[in-house]
Amino acid sequence: MPELQLLDAGHVSALLAFELDNRDFFAATIPDRGDAYFAEFDERLAALLAEQAEGVCFFHVLVDDDGSILGRFNLVDVADGQAELGFRLAEKATGRGLATAAVAELFGRAARDYGLTSLRAGTTLTNTASRAVLERNGFQRDGVTEFRGRPALTFVRDLREFTV
Repeated sequence: MPELQLLDAGHVSALLAFELDNRDFFAATIPDRGDAYFAEFDERLAALLAEQAEGVCFFHVLVDDDGSILGRFNLVDVADGQAELGFRLAEKATGRGLATAAVAELFGRAARDYGLTSLRAGTTLTNTASRAVLERNGFQRDGVTEFRGRPALTFVRDLREFTV
C-alpha cells in the first residue's frame, strides 16, 4: 500500500527517477521543468530540504511498496496559516484514486502538524485530472490566472475542520 512520507535525502534517487520517467507525461498538461532542473537536481533538492527544515515548505512523496515514488505532494510558501498545494502523480499510478487519497491525508498533517488553516492550489485548464482531485477534496474555485503562460484556475480549501 503506498505511503505518504515527508521528503528526505534518502528519496533523492527515486525522486529523480520519478521525474525523468514521467517528464513527457507531465509536460502534456503542465509546463515542463526544463533541462536545467534535471542537470541541477541534487542542488535543487538540497535547497528544498533546507527550506523544509526552516518550515517554509513541506514536501511529501507517495512511496510504493518497492520504494519507487508514485507522486509528489508539496506545501509551499507557508505563511500566516496558509500554503500553496502542488502535486503530480506518475502516469502508471493514475486512475486509482491515489492522488485524491494523498491530498485528503495531507489535510490532517497540514492542519495538525504544520498549523495551517487553509490551502491554495491551481491547475491549468487542460489538467482535468488535477482539477478533479481538488474538487473531490472540497477545494472551491477561487479565480482564473495563468501558469507559465497557460490559462489556469485557482482554488482554496479551508482546513479548520481538521484541527479537532
